Amino acid sequence: MSRCSRDKMISAVKFGSPAGKAGIRRGDILVSVDGKPVTDVFDYRFFIADEDPVVTVERNGTELAFAVRKAEYEDPGIEFFNPLLAEELSCANKCVFCFIDQMPEGMRDTLYFKDDDLRLSFLTGNYVTLTNCPVAELKRLAGYHISPVNVSIHTMNPELRVRMLGHKGAGNIGEKLKILLDAGITVNGQIVLVPGWNDGPELKYTLDRLLELPDNFESVSVVPVGLTKYRDKLTKLEPFTKESALEAVRLIEDYRAMARIMKGRSFVYASDEFYILAGLPLPDESSYDGFPALEDGVGMLTLLEKEIDECLSDPESVKMLEGKLKLRRKNITGTVATGEIAFEKLRELVGKVGDFAGKYGKSFDIGTIAVKNDFFGPGVTVSGLITGKDLVEQLGEAGDLGGRVFVTVNMLRAGEDVFLDDVTVKEAGKKLGARVVAVGKTGREFCEALLFG
Repeated sequence: MSRCSRDKMISAVKFGSPAGKAGIRRGDILVSVDGKPVTDVFDYRFFIADEDPVVTVERNGTELAFAVRKAEYEDPGIEFFNPLLAEELSCANKCVFCFIDQMPEGMRDTLYFKDDDLRLSFLTGNYVTLTNCPVAELKRLAGYHISPVNVSIHTMNPELRVRMLGHKGAGNIGEKLKILLDAGITVNGQIVLVPGWNDGPELKYTLDRLLELPDNFESVSVVPVGLTKYRDKLTKLEPFTKESALEAVRLIEDYRAMARIMKGRSFVYASDEFYILAGLPLPDESSYDGFPALEDGVGMLTLLEKEIDECLSDPESVKMLEGKLKLRRKNITGTVATGEIAFEKLRELVGKVGDFAGKYGKSFDIGTIAVKNDFFGPGVTVSGLITGKDLVEQLGEAGDLGGRVFVTVNMLRAGEDVFLDDVTVKEAGKKLGARVVAVGKTGREFCEALLFG
């Protein structure tokens, strides 16, 4: 079976659905809809939206056509093994700051795959550079008005973008953004800021150009370059210092003030890491305009604190927590493990939960430990890149962990209880002699995990 066939194989047909009633089965391979070949999920969604489409599939080497009786835009009830219905496009760039190029050998194969597929940006929120999306293909996808799309900008200087991305076609980012924006698509941008490359005057140039774009270019987040200890044969890059981070934040804050006048919103957002590196307080909730770039670490800690405060003050929430606390007989103990960059803020937030428990006469002894990233090196300080090995080794030397170790779900593979280095939650807990609890991303989940998890 060809790769194309596998990509379009049906994984399930919902019972009683229009497709099921028509006779389409699991294992059938999609060929066309109303005689039109399907390139990917966007073709499929567009074609299948029509009333009473004819769906042609391949079954045991024979093509069969089924009239699917359904209303316009009704879901036919078909699911696929590959939601994209096409081979995922890999990255064609050689970015000077690429994190995957900085990983050691011997990790699982999926960690070395560089995705750079515009279709996945829409489906999963990935950031893409658009270098491997030709103008004709971009216009096809734009014609479906997919929205939003997240684009890795890095710089609007064509020559610099070619050098930073290591791709001769990277310089036409302005033209490609125009295609998306002219189609009415909402675009969010990202800038990985590299000292001596796209910071300072170059960052000013980029932000000036982005501020000129239409309002459906909604936001741009700025994050510091992440550098591991595995850069021996790569371009020499410098990490951000407190001074250079402060300079970057001040420049960004100037543009935020300008954007609030021009656009009525802050528009450009620096990641939490920048403020912490610069020794500055995190902006308040009102500065984030609804938190458009949380996955970039922009406003994550501010939102977490806001949600924790709401959970511990909202009358209905307090009533629920109080009722559960009254039933709790054991002392509240444990240890929160976090990356170095978030340590001080997490310790403060743990303290808030402890103060709340104290109001109801409950003993609360949960400590907070910053886990140094020995695996990737001291330049990597975020929680999401902590390995199970580092967690176990460092917490194993910390003494009494209180029977529970709390980690963010960001440390684990999506939907699995496995750390980045394939150490399982169960294995880590066994070695630490404590139950490892993966805490969800919301403030309520944080409070409930510490108090009752």
